[in-house]
Amino acid sequence: MISSMLDIVVRYLHFFAIFGFAGALLIENMAIAARIDQEDAHNLPKVDAVYRLCAVLTFSFGFVLWRWVGRPSEFYTDNLLFQLKLALFVLIALLSIYPTLFFNRNRNTTAQSLKVPGTIRVILKVELLALVLMFVLANMMTRSFEL
Repeated sequence: MISSMLDIVVRYLHFFAIFGFAGALLIENMAIAARIDQEDAHNLPKVDAVYRLCAVLTFSFGFVLWRWVGRPSEFYTDNLLFQLKLALFVLIALLSIYPTLFFNRNRNTTAQSLKVPGTIRVILKVELLALVLMFVLANMMTRSFEL
C-alpha cells in the first residue's frame, strides 16, 4: 500500500516538474526574437531559472522512479527508448547552457532593445523539438513499444 502510494506521488511530482519544464521552455520560445525589449531581458532570466529548477526536479523524480519506485530498474535500463529519452534530456541540458549565460549576462541591461544572437533562437527551437521527441518516446515506452 505504501509503495503504491509512493509510486503515485513520485509520478505526479515527475509530471508536474515536466509540465513546468515544458511550459518555461515554451515561454522562452514565445518571448525570444531577433531583438528583445528591456522588460523581456529582465524577465527571461527568471523564466530560465524556473526552467532549470524544473529540469532538476524532472531529472530527480525521474531518477527516483528509475531506481527505487515503480517498475524494476531493468525495465528502463535495458530499454533503448529510455536510453534515447535520457540522451535527449542530456542534449537539452547541454544546449541550454548558452541561452542561460546570455539571459543572465543581459538581465540588468539598460538598453531599450537588445539584439539576440540567432544561435540562441535556433538552440531554443532545437530544445523544444528534442522535448517533443522525448514525449513521443515516453508515450512509446508506456505502450511497451520496443526498438
